[in-house]
Amino acid sequence: MLCFVFCHITIAHHHLGPQLNAQLEGWLSQVQSTKRPARAIIAPHAGYTYCGSCAAHAYKQVDPNITRKIFILGPSHHVPLSRCALSSVDIYRTPLYDLRIDQKIYGELWKTGMFERMSLQTDEDEHSIEMHLPYTAKAMESHKDEFTIIPVLVGALSEAKEQEFGKLFSKYLADPSNLFVVSSDFCHWGQRFRYSYYDESQGEIYRSIEHLDKMGMNIIEQLDPVSFSNYLKKYHNTICGRHPIGVLLNAINELQKNGMNMSFSFLNYAQSSQCRNWQDSSVSYAAGALMVH
Repeated sequence: MLCFVFCHITIAHHHLGPQLNAQLEGWLSQVQSTKRPARAIIAPHAGYTYCGSCAAHAYKQVDPNITRKIFILGPSHHVPLSRCALSSVDIYRTPLYDLRIDQKIYGELWKTGMFERMSLQTDEDEHSIEMHLPYTAKAMESHKDEFTIIPVLVGALSEAKEQEFGKLFSKYLADPSNLFVVSSDFCHWGQRFRYSYYDESQGEIYRSIEHLDKMGMNIIEQLDPVSFSNYLKKYHNTICGRHPIGVLLNAINELQKNGMNMSFSFLNYAQSSQCRNWQDSSVSYAAGALMVH
């Protein structure tokens, strides 16, 4: 059986298990569960020192009593991918406990012909899914032997492909025992990200970034994939999980057409630092939850 071993030093060593556990517990204990049970969450994937407290706002909305399958959709940072890809391993290891990949659902997805396989190297290099594994393990620990995960690496999809994958995943999103975790950071601003949009009417640079991000977050809350695409075309905001978010919005759209009533709310927003001049850089983080009414 292939096992997936973390390559990130931060969470590679077993003695870090208790330390990581305490950190996660600390962040979660400071947050309210107002949108539980979430059917989907959007949460960041940077180092926990930067975004651990932000991510807690999303994970606190997960109800471990009803959740049995967790789809984790993360953007591909390292390999060009025009479709979506599935892992080739059975187990993802975390310092808390091992997470089992759902081979039955993988089989169903594989049969559609819409997916490729990630190489082991790609799997180990990619942090967008990895950073969600300890939080997933923590949120689910009261039912740790009763759930499986379905990691999906999402490529640079066209709008038509986002729609296709949205349609495919909508039937899984319709099931209350499934949870979708969508992995995304928000604006990456500064010279090292080659992105320096600045609306001076907003004041300091970091205020302009926040205004830009919140514009996008409001559009996501309206659950409109077309408006979200148009926003990205207009401002080119460097939201790295824009394709997984696009897939989620299209899946929601599909269910709304069939009369399902849903709402999405962002619960937290943060920036890694406050940019005040052109030499600065920052990454933004947002956490939110989808509820089905």
